[in-house]
Amino acid sequence: MARSISSSTWERGFKEPSHDTPWQWDPEVDAENDAYITPPSKELMTSTVHNDLGINLLRTWPTLYDGTNSPHGIPDWWRPASEVDVLICGAGPSGLETALSLVRQGVSFRIIDKAEGPLIAGRADGVQPRFLEILNTWGLAKEVHEEGPIIERTAIYKDGEKLLFTRSHQSDSRYRGLHIITQGQIERIFIRDLLRHQVLVERSTTLKEYTVEDAAEYPIRAMLKRERDGVEETIRAKFVVGSDGAASNIRKNLDIPFDGMSTNIYWGIMDCVFDTDYPHAWMFGSVISSKYGGCVIIPREDGYIRLYTQLDVSHTGAISESRQAKNQAFAESGGNVDVHSITPDEVLEQANRIFAPYKLKFAAPLSWFAIWKISERVARSFSSENLRVHLVGDAAHVHSVMGAFGLNASIMDASNLAWKMGLVAQKKAKLECLMATYSFERRDQACRIIEASGEYLRFVCATDIQIANVRGLGEDSKHIHETGETISTETQKQKDLEFLGSFFGRNGQFLLGVDAPFGNSVLTPPQLPTEEGKYRRPLKVNHGVRAPNPRVCFSIGETGYLYDKMTGAATFHIVIFASSLTATVRRRVSIFGAALLQAEGFYRRFGGSERFNILVVVKRLPWEMDAVMSTPELHILRQYATIIYDDRTPDEDAHTTWGVNHTDGGLAVVRPDLWVGMTALPDDVDTLSRYFAGFLLPVAGK
Repeated sequence: MARSISSSTWERGFKEPSHDTPWQWDPEVDAENDAYITPPSKELMTSTVHNDLGINLLRTWPTLYDGTNSPHGIPDWWRPASEVDVLICGAGPSGLETALSLVRQGVSFRIIDKAEGPLIAGRADGVQPRFLEILNTWGLAKEVHEEGPIIERTAIYKDGEKLLFTRSHQSDSRYRGLHIITQGQIERIFIRDLLRHQVLVERSTTLKEYTVEDAAEYPIRAMLKRERDGVEETIRAKFVVGSDGAASNIRKNLDIPFDGMSTNIYWGIMDCVFDTDYPHAWMFGSVISSKYGGCVIIPREDGYIRLYTQLDVSHTGAISESRQAKNQAFAESGGNVDVHSITPDEVLEQANRIFAPYKLKFAAPLSWFAIWKISERVARSFSSENLRVHLVGDAAHVHSVMGAFGLNASIMDASNLAWKMGLVAQKKAKLECLMATYSFERRDQACRIIEASGEYLRFVCATDIQIANVRGLGEDSKHIHETGETISTETQKQKDLEFLGSFFGRNGQFLLGVDAPFGNSVLTPPQLPTEEGKYRRPLKVNHGVRAPNPRVCFSIGETGYLYDKMTGAATFHIVIFASSLTATVRRRVSIFGAALLQAEGFYRRFGGSERFNILVVVKRLPWEMDAVMSTPELHILRQYATIIYDDRTPDEDAHTTWGVNHTDGGLAVVRPDLWVGMTALPDDVDTLSRYFAGFLLPVAGK
């Protein structure tokens, strides 16, 4: 949200401008009147730097969003515990997302942040389809994806000419492309959700110090400090989550190296409405100048644009030359540019150099302005050696804006960590086996982000600076080599198009979050090799990949997606593909059903319906199922499983999507974070039991 919401009225059944403030409701106060009273709002400047068109303001509601800093004081129901399962340090997106998962698991936690309130403006502004798929399991996807425009086209211009204009950001996800929403809006959505769960963010509060004592039930002793009054409090926890940003004190306290590099690339970032003759100003894309660098355009809500402009801050750069021409004293001082002194007008001048022959000018006050230096770094480990302290979000990895990975990687970190942490905190899983997979899985993805975003950054910026080899712990670097030869414009254009085709071919689905496979571990064991005539995979879908999400039918009157029945922050989804439930597949599914009743079987041993969600996908219609499942051997599944009807045509149904053999059927374990854990035949319950025994603990008495 770039500015305060305009006053509106719906008196005629649709939204129209209003000249008053219809949300204000101030009834006369008397002894018998306890009607709702509108809480106070305040308008804050969204940018500390402005253009000549004025100051931009955003209305906020401190009583709702400022947690323990609420002007109405702390509510009576707020009773923070001195012993909690998890202490979350940092209430940006990654910290809030960790909290969203934990609160849905019934895991106790406290979440602190040094800021007085949520982010007002700027920073991240787009979410990938995978981000929304994860939010959907928490019931929050609709509120996020309905906020702003969706990016499904890309335009790239170079040296004043169109290089590429095409469909982009296409995925098989129900959410398709990249959805635009500001980080501040997302934080406020998350904060409202926590408030519904009676959780407040403890504002203006920092972690002063902590120690870990392995023998204690709550091994972490943490000292918190309220910065407003200096009051200190000691609490105990089982885990600490470091969501405290790129300059993470928790990472530094752990002595974990932040491998990578800081580049000499600076972006001038402006959120504003622009007047321009550039033909694709309200479409995602890039404008590149061989001489001056590049710009990135992200269309925003209400006609706003997020414009990233590459800056040359050397003494020979365009900004320096412009200053010298205007100010002799600047030239005499050596011509060095202090990045913090760069003004919006100078960034706009640089943007016009890059956009030439097209022109831009401000058409509204700036909503946000910042100068950012690009760093590409990944923590050498995301977890402490004792697996009690974990890093998420920018505390674990930082990279360029290219690909919109920052905000999106944060939810991948949080959703991966939180369900594992919750199970261990509740003594339902093994610490060493499960928690070690967090850094293993997420660091590999962070390294790929550095490589992909770094490669595209260097194309847009026309630079051959090195890309840090963070997979090799920062010891070596990759370079994009320049030959130094002069080539024709047409040849350069062909090379650029070849690069773009190759880059998006390799990374297109990764840029949407859906191509992010995990390596083999206790959670994603290797699949047996296939040899002709000896072994056939139960399903063609690989272990460790995003679980496919085909359209299905739930009843005569309801259709949807497979994920619609995969909710729960710490639930394993066992999906049985049972084809027509005849012959061999019927016998295999019957054996699985009988295993649900066995006292030592995986289902009862590891938590039953609290831990497992069983889905049976059949190539049948709803009205057929009473007869098909009337026999005793299948009656069990009517009690324990949700039946899903795969009634779409064979070229797009769920069985084809997952690669099911209709003779034998198949079974997939989908993890709580919606990645495929393992696959098996429906009757291979022994393999299923061994899989869960690798990291889960039996419930009490089992």
